[in-house]
Amino acid sequence: MKRKASAVWNGTGKEGKGHLNTQSGALKDLPYSFHTRFENEDGKAGTNPEELIGAAHAGCYAMALSFALNGAGFTAEELKVDAVVHLEKEEVGFGVPKVDLKLDATIPDISEEKFMELANDAKKNCPISKLFKAEITLDANLK
Repeated sequence: MKRKASAVWNGTGKEGKGHLNTQSGALKDLPYSFHTRFENEDGKAGTNPEELIGAAHAGCYAMALSFALNGAGFTAEELKVDAVVHLEKEEVGFGVPKVDLKLDATIPDISEEKFMELANDAKKNCPISKLFKAEITLDANLK
């Protein structure tokens, strides 16, 4: 299975602007820029890659935990996951050294021990968590 997204950028890094699109159409010409990434804390002017990674990680984790719970004989009434992606200045450029996941779960008839076991396993094994260790390939073409 493959999923596709695209980005188009015009201009310089600081003054330029771009837009994002996804195969599903969930994102269609969604704007992003230096301003929306580094200066606009409320996020109303557009998105940024870290916000999108956070949404992807929160969604993936919730789904992975739901499957793990089901496999162990439990069904969650609700899994609310917040992801905070830390973007920090490094010696050269920026990096993402940490993602904080916060889970608020309502799961009937599960012990705290079993809940923590499954929650930690899902954190380790959801595909987006694994992404940070993935091989990244590049097919670069200059027109």
